[in-house]
Amino acid sequence: MSTFMANKANIERKWYILDAAGKPLGKTAVRAADLLRGKTKVTYTPNADCGDNVIIINASKAVLTGNKPSQKMYRTHSGWVGGLKETPYRILMQEKPELAMQVAVKGMLPKNTIGKASLGRLHIYAGADYEQKAQKPEVLDV
Repeated sequence: MSTFMANKANIERKWYILDAAGKPLGKTAVRAADLLRGKTKVTYTPNADCGDNVIIINASKAVLTGNKPSQKMYRTHSGWVGGLKETPYRILMQEKPELAMQVAVKGMLPKNTIGKASLGRLHIYAGADYEQKAQKPEVLDV
């Protein structure tokens, strides 16, 4: 019996919706990363991009537990001396909830071409409306 190895010809991509309303940010990001990577499939192959498309709605209603809203920081650096900018997640979740969710999912994906391709199949919306209705996505519980 031989081992199955997925390739581009036999990968079927589905569309899934995750509703983040009232759910922890990290738990939603873990579920999205697993779907993007294809780890829930029987045909999962580590060296192939066999993941699905994921839509996350209500990202602005995701919650951070504990002291994370005030203590956790989103940091960016321009590369210049003194170019560090820090934003508390409390403010980031109010102003750019899509970015907060994207950063969480991106940190859980591999840091290579497969991870970049997987992140391209992630669609995040702050509200309940989304544009991919024609794909007939399947609603999943987080």
